[in-house]
Amino acid sequence: MNIMEAILEALETLSANKMRSGLTILGIVIGVAAVIAMLAIGEGAQSYITGTISDLGTNLVFVVSGNSRNESRNTKPLTELDAKAMVDSELAPDVLVAEPVLSTRLQVTYGSEKKSTSIDGVTPNYISISNYAFLEGSGITEEHILGQASVAVLGVDVADKLFNRREGLTGETIRIQGQPFRIVGVLEPKGGGMGGSQDDLVMIPFSTAQTRLIRRNSNAVDMVIIQAASADTVEKVTEDVSNILRTRHRTPIGSDDFQVISQQSAVTMVSSITNVLTVFLGGVAAISLLVGGIGIMNIMLVSVTERTREIGLRKALGAKKSDIIVQFLVESALLSLFGGIIGIILGWLIAFVVGKVAAATGTEFTPVVGMNAILLATIFSTAIGLFFGIYPANRAAGLQPVEALRHE
Repeated sequence: MNIMEAILEALETLSANKMRSGLTILGIVIGVAAVIAMLAIGEGAQSYITGTISDLGTNLVFVVSGNSRNESRNTKPLTELDAKAMVDSELAPDVLVAEPVLSTRLQVTYGSEKKSTSIDGVTPNYISISNYAFLEGSGITEEHILGQASVAVLGVDVADKLFNRREGLTGETIRIQGQPFRIVGVLEPKGGGMGGSQDDLVMIPFSTAQTRLIRRNSNAVDMVIIQAASADTVEKVTEDVSNILRTRHRTPIGSDDFQVISQQSAVTMVSSITNVLTVFLGGVAAISLLVGGIGIMNIMLVSVTERTREIGLRKALGAKKSDIIVQFLVESALLSLFGGIIGIILGWLIAFVVGKVAAATGTEFTPVVGMNAILLATIFSTAIGLFFGIYPANRAAGLQPVEALRHE
């Protein structure tokens, strides 16, 4: 018996028991659909998160106070002077700018509307190097810094909450901790980031924050954002900045009281985490495939029992043991293959619906059904069918013709 004859005969046998064949492949359909959907959602989440981080710029470096590996209490905070020292052309030639940032969460109000949001005291360079754009108005200027002006730039989350709109807000006045601030700009939406939503914030001049809202001892700052000359120089900038701070803070290597984080390292870290989660979710979904495979084995064993006389007659007429094995293996493989194809379609539909729901909620998240996932699901489902079909096939092939013909 050649393979084509085995396939045609298997199709005839399966079509003769449509209900049972359909219920048998259901487990495979569910398993494959779950694997495809989970892998698609995981890959889409990775693309969304890493893309959002990369949008800030791959040549950015962030310096923050504190280090979980350093348990010493003799830590020194980052200061404005530290930020200025990082722009030393001799010690850090690849650093273009180093801008201090003050940040805290405060309540913002407009009329009866209230919202707790991130208040960031920033410099004019901060907005430009962070790749923010404006829906309307402009950003913080040098005049605002020098005059400690009461002006603010809103993220769209804050605009939506306080005004229920994003246009025509320039010139309006909000209050931060009861103090009035005039809106000079509204930022374009950017979505999520390393620290949460990048749209849930209000930017004010650094000098205003420092003197009126976010007071820190000894001119301390919460973060310094650095722009490297290029993405290729980020690693060198990280090393140069670390050496500058070790010298200024008098800390030996291994006892840093600060952390230097680059966008590239953040993307790598997030990619590693999402890869682990995707594999984990895919593995959980793959359990459904094993359950489906057990279902195929059960049905094939039932089929062997029902077709005992048929098997005996075939062997009496000269069918070889290998012919019987091939016949049952092809049937089980076709069951799992059909289930895999239907599961791929169902998994793609699930991923599509998830993407539409995410878009409807304002999240630009698109599940990605990759060819690797499709091939993996197809090959794995067929292999499951073959694996769980081996025992029933061997049992059928091992029947003695005389005993099989006597079977009722």
